[in-house]
Amino acid sequence: MSSVGRASALVGAGTLVSRATGLVRNVVLAAALPVVGGGAANAFAVANQLPNNIYAIISSGLLAGVIVPQIIKAARHEDRGSAFVSKLLTLGVIALAATTVLAVILAPVLVQIYGSRMGPETIALTLAFAYWCLPQLFFYGLYALLGEILNARRIFGPFAWSPIINNIVSIIGFSAFIIVFGAHSGVIGWTPEMIALIAGTATLGIIAQALVLLLFWRRAGLHVRPDFHWRGIGLRHIGRLAGWTFLMVVVGQIAGAIQVNLVGEASDAGAGVAAMQFAWLVFMLPFSVIVLSIGTPYFTQLSEHAAAGRTESVRADLDTSTRIIGVFIVGALAAIVAAIVPISRVFTDSATNAVSFALVLGAYLVALVPLSVQFVLQRTFYAYHDTRTPFLFTLVQAILVSVTAVIASLTLPVTLLAFGIALGQSIANIVQLGLAVWLLRRKIGPLGLTRAAGAYVRFLVAAVPATAAGWLTFLLLGGVDGWAASDRGPALVAMIVIGAVSLLVYLGALALVRAPELQAATRAVRRFLPGR
Repeated sequence: MSSVGRASALVGAGTLVSRATGLVRNVVLAAALPVVGGGAANAFAVANQLPNNIYAIISSGLLAGVIVPQIIKAARHEDRGSAFVSKLLTLGVIALAATTVLAVILAPVLVQIYGSRMGPETIALTLAFAYWCLPQLFFYGLYALLGEILNARRIFGPFAWSPIINNIVSIIGFSAFIIVFGAHSGVIGWTPEMIALIAGTATLGIIAQALVLLLFWRRAGLHVRPDFHWRGIGLRHIGRLAGWTFLMVVVGQIAGAIQVNLVGEASDAGAGVAAMQFAWLVFMLPFSVIVLSIGTPYFTQLSEHAAAGRTESVRADLDTSTRIIGVFIVGALAAIVAAIVPISRVFTDSATNAVSFALVLGAYLVALVPLSVQFVLQRTFYAYHDTRTPFLFTLVQAILVSVTAVIASLTLPVTLLAFGIALGQSIANIVQLGLAVWLLRRKIGPLGLTRAAGAYVRFLVAAVPATAAGWLTFLLLGGVDGWAASDRGPALVAMIVIGAVSLLVYLGALALVRAPELQAATRAVRRFLPGR
């Protein structure tokens, strides 16, 4: 097995287990705080999203896009990059600590930015949650910093497997809340003990997730010590690259704040912030397992090829990674669409609320394939140390996200507000992909994605009968008003059965059209099997 193949298998297996336990975590949280129509769930969603926003800045922006190539470059030095990493970690820890303190001080302002349209009781509960959740900033950042350094040293496993610790801690804490206090949907009657158990559990899980990475540090072969002498490590170069990344994230956060603020109007009337967050987590499940497990190792290889000026190898990496990602991601899309109502019922307390949730999830799914392809293209820009271009097409995406969210708030009833905002985001992501393709072609010439485009046509053709077969299975299980959506347990069983039927038909259809990617997909699956 190739090194990229082994890395993909390791990351994929860890991500799969992580997302599976994360699914259980979110189901338990949804049982504790009902998602649709629950003011408490929306309050916690806004508060817990505040540190997550900073985590998104660090993991998908500065570190992944800027620091990894710099560490790879520094590894050529005699000390294998130890001095660079020492200075980087020292600076990073100080910056994270300062940012966390500032965020806690500004907690009331942050809550108003994201939740001004919620009622006063909901805002008060959100602020109480936020004081417990915001310290996660430091540990999210530490997790991302340590994890990306390990990835750059080709130690891919710990970063993918450590979130499992977070999920286990959260499952235990949220279950304890249900046992002690029961489910709470309203914002009235919350005691300090209840707030501490829910929000404190979330923070404790992130702390454990970050610190467990230290157990694997020796494998990186780096001798790290506090080093405050930051001159001479290219901070000006890193700052120039990170400046565009920072601006890119800022516009993204502004767009996200507009979305969350506008959907706050639906806090007690249907699908709101919590429903959008849980739907996004379901959306990210196949993205994380498939796209990140394949894309992360390829990004390291692609960065090496770009640094060596091997443009043809970069094109080959683009072609291979997009086709392998596609054969899996389209199959996952077919299965999720077919089982969308049972999946939604797992996170909600009634069939009616499941339909509301399913509309939001379906709106996000429109962009699953485009976003998966865009991930590879954006990382290619980063491999060439280009963060300015991703900022440009992300700026367009953020503007479209904001405009469509405002249009949705002005034209749709409050019960469909979350659906409209999610659909607007998907439309913006599709436009963003088109811009990314055009701009990357201008940078490196033809991308060599003709074969990949033909492959995606085959995948989508195979997905049609797969989705139809899964939906028919759902109807045979009773549909929206039947057994499949009657409770969380039956919905979970129905979800598995429908998904299995869809995937089997999808694989059969690919075999009928003799898709060459099927063999590569089979080899990729075998890497996860014992003894392979």
